[in-house]
Amino acid sequence: MENNDVLVQRTGALGQLILNRPKAINALNHGMILAIAAALDEWETDDAVATVLISGSGERGLCAGGDIVSIYHDARTGGDSSEQFWRDEYHLNARIARYPKPIVTLMDGVVLGGGVGISAHASHRIVTERSRIGMPETGIGFVPDVGGTYLLSRAPGELGTHAGLTGGMVSGADAIAMGLASHYVDSAKLPTLVAELAVRNASSAVGRLGQAAPDSELAKARWWIDECYAPDDAGTILGRLARVGDPAATAAAETIAAKSPTAVTVTLAALRRARALGSLESVLNQELRVSLRALAWPDFAEGIRAQLVDKDRNPAWLPASLAAVSPAVVEAAFADLGARELGLSAPVEETV
Repeated sequence: MENNDVLVQRTGALGQLILNRPKAINALNHGMILAIAAALDEWETDDAVATVLISGSGERGLCAGGDIVSIYHDARTGGDSSEQFWRDEYHLNARIARYPKPIVTLMDGVVLGGGVGISAHASHRIVTERSRIGMPETGIGFVPDVGGTYLLSRAPGELGTHAGLTGGMVSGADAIAMGLASHYVDSAKLPTLVAELAVRNASSAVGRLGQAAPDSELAKARWWIDECYAPDDAGTILGRLARVGDPAATAAAETIAAKSPTAVTVTLAALRRARALGSLESVLNQELRVSLRALAWPDFAEGIRAQLVDKDRNPAWLPASLAAVSPAVVEAAFADLGARELGLSAPVEETV
């Protein structure tokens, strides 16, 4: 099960999965996804393992997301590798959410994109004063995936819409308020928490070391966030943000206006559709449709080029405005994939 990028360890009753690419803030590659899935498969039937812990090596964070540069190069040559990566990743996201044993994730430091997917669906999701969590996909011409539209669409009010469209990072306290995390622990106590998880059940250990989260600054802004992000049209949202008169709302409007118009428009539609879907699995099925269509958008390759390859931070979006995004492109993003559908289904609840 073990490779250099994921350390698989056992300490007492604790099975540990340590993401081990610290120079890349533990960005996920395909081998890491498969290694995590294999460990979960083995530990599910191992009575000696009571709890699983997912953490990241280094001081910068749990995980900066998927290996986007590899996806960029793959997209330019057909995208076959990216499709299989996403399939395995989305299956893992659903597996974590439904795992029969407690999974504790240390969402300390930077947790972005795919990092959210392997942490925010777990049973015990720990944030700290150092947590910086986000789904930054609209900035690279992509749409939140890994169950991100499921999580964001279920955040209180329109907090998730704000986070999804701006692509901004939120604090640990904000993540608690949004439902992306479940417990707040001071980072200095994390080594103690890990030690206790080896000898205590997860809820007991987390409960003993957890503390009340600070007030969420994002939640305090719901007075304008809920009103501004209520429309189902991105242009209308920008207009409302510009008229509020609050500096944070003005900054949000400027941020969204700089993102890919196509990605912003499809992200909003994806969030609205995800809100109406009944399970994480059904949302992941939708996300694969959108991800594969986004792979062919000019904005996806251009966004990665500008942000991560050439790093000029000056993407040339096509089309360049929200008004120019065709409704047909939006509808096509959600079209059934036929034989290529992900095909996840939520488990049938047992009836008495």
